[in-house]
Amino acid sequence: MPSQKQLKWSQLRVGLTVLFASATLMVLIFLMSGTGGWLTHKVILKTYFENAGGLRVGAPVRLAGVDIGNVTKIRVVDGKPATPVEVIMKVNTNYAFLLKKDSIALLSTAGILGETFVDIDSAAAKGPQVVDGDTLATRSQPDVQDVVRASQGTLQNMDALLKRLDRIVGFIESGQGSIGKVIYDPGLYDRLNATVNEFKGLVDDVKNGQGSLGPLFTSDEAYKKAIAAIDKLNVIVDELQQGKGTAGKFLKDEALYENANKAVANVRQLTDDINAGKGALGKMTHDQEFAAKLQTTINNLAELTSRLEKGEGSAGLLFKDPALYNNSNQMLIETRELVKAIRENPKKYLTFRVKVF
Repeated sequence: MPSQKQLKWSQLRVGLTVLFASATLMVLIFLMSGTGGWLTHKVILKTYFENAGGLRVGAPVRLAGVDIGNVTKIRVVDGKPATPVEVIMKVNTNYAFLLKKDSIALLSTAGILGETFVDIDSAAAKGPQVVDGDTLATRSQPDVQDVVRASQGTLQNMDALLKRLDRIVGFIESGQGSIGKVIYDPGLYDRLNATVNEFKGLVDDVKNGQGSLGPLFTSDEAYKKAIAAIDKLNVIVDELQQGKGTAGKFLKDEALYENANKAVANVRQLTDDINAGKGALGKMTHDQEFAAKLQTTINNLAELTSRLEKGEGSAGLLFKDPALYNNSNQMLIETRELVKAIRENPKKYLTFRVKVF
């Protein structure tokens, strides 16, 4: 049976072995992580943010999604009112070929509820490589809270819209409004059903050849008449193309075309002669003396009509003097009475006496 001293030594050796194995495992994990270790060279970088946004010390620093370092210090500094949060990072120099002085640092979140980390964007960077103590520029990026605040207005509008839709649906369900009556009015349903039945009866009548439209769909006679009309139309078109008939001659007769062409040429020659001042019409169009005489005649006619309207002269008195009208009317009346008396007693007025010496 082992002594108590041997048991204590065995327990001590087990404890030391476990402790040494744990330390070795921690060192191996730290060395294999790529972001730490005593054998890895690192540089210190700084950046300044408007808000830390839940960033903590020890948070990863990533480049293109790869962990290249950790955040070592976060503090609020004086002299930078726009970006008072200073973040100090320790990054691995193995990725220095992608770390430029004009790289951009921004805060990102691993998923919706994940931790906040520093993401370095070197996609548009063109400057030299960073050195220890460089400060990277930052770019603000909306977080979940910003998105929630921005979406509050939209959510309020959607809530108002849903309330309106709910009221509209309530009106429709209660049978109010046009749509409600269309859906819930039994009278409208009965009328619609009656209309559908009437339309079905109409279709059945047409299908059975009844009414005016029925024979058009069921009778072969209507089809034959339509074919005959099309044949006649084809014959007329053929005769036109062959130059038969009046219309065919009008389309095909070259003599008619030549006569029409000559008539057009004569009309053109006539208009050219008139424009050139030839002939009676041409002289009337271009002779200034004739135009002056015509204007004088028109002026005289205008003056004459004006005098007639004023009652001047014999002709004017004839149109304007009421006494002349009354005398003429009285003379016509007396003449009519004389003719009437002669017709009634011709012997009194038409008696001839002959004396013989």
